[in-house]
Amino acid sequence: MDELAMMAGAEREKFEPLLWSLRGELDRGTVSPEQYFKQIFSRLGICPDDKTTKAMVELDSASWKNINQETVTLMEDVKKAGYVLGILSNMPHGFLAWARKSIPVFSLAQVSLFSCEVNLIKPEAAIYRKLISMIGLESGELVFFDDNPENVKCARDLGIQAFIWKNSENARAELASLGVRL
Repeated sequence: MDELAMMAGAEREKFEPLLWSLRGELDRGTVSPEQYFKQIFSRLGICPDDKTTKAMVELDSASWKNINQETVTLMEDVKKAGYVLGILSNMPHGFLAWARKSIPVFSLAQVSLFSCEVNLIKPEAAIYRKLISMIGLESGELVFFDDNPENVKCARDLGIQAFIWKNSENARAELASLGVRL
């Protein structure tokens, strides 16, 4: 975040709230990454060149490319234990295309729902309803982890057993508290 703000020539305290407040349309798939950053620049009154915009798009995308191996192991264990493994993610088109080719964990899930493909984003209730339908279980049978409290609240409001993602060790404990044996 600090590096993105610096590249934009803005203070992080002004840059970061704009980045997150405008992120929904990028993840929904209705704007390109370049358009997204240009919206941020416009709100900040900044006019960067195309080279800077491109570099920021690349840095933002790269920041999402590190997959925690403990998380992958947890996902593998869930699947091996016979549970349906799903991915529900807010994700722009370009990153999703790269991830499907480059991140093996994406092939682990039996059910995958990505915001850019359905023009819906978390925490909109419709994306959770679509996930419930795709998985074919009752909402109370689903367990959902997310690092955004607003996304967890929406899932809980729909009857999903939802928890704040902290790390894989904590997630294993939450699952064990529900009787999930891995």
